[in-house]
Amino acid sequence: MSQKDHKEKRQHPRIEHSIPVKICAPSVDLVAATKNISCSGVYCRASKYLEPMTKLKVTLLLPVRKNGKPGTKKIICSGVVVRTENIPNEDAFNMAVFFNDINPKDSRALADHLQGVLVEKAVV
Repeated sequence: MSQKDHKEKRQHPRIEHSIPVKICAPSVDLVAATKNISCSGVYCRASKYLEPMTKLKVTLLLPVRKNGKPGTKKIICSGVVVRTENIPNEDAFNMAVFFNDINPKDSRALADHLQGVLVEKAVV
């Protein structure tokens, strides 16, 4: 199948975008940055291995501007690890996290932020 024949199966497209993320698992808390993000999850680099299906508390720190001043909007949701991959020659892991419980208002704020990133990337 050629790349142009490939049809995206995800409901929410992923965007290459880095934002800070805190991941709280039952046994460990991690701070990371997203490699890509969508309205339904994140892909990030983690310093610890977390088993797939591990339940998490995820905190995203979205950059915002309010009254012309830079700030941060904190989005807290629940997630689950869907994939963890060892990064060759490093003591780190790439981890995919699915958001399984996110407040509708926070989901809209995330969607608005990602739409703004898409518009910004289209202009460049």
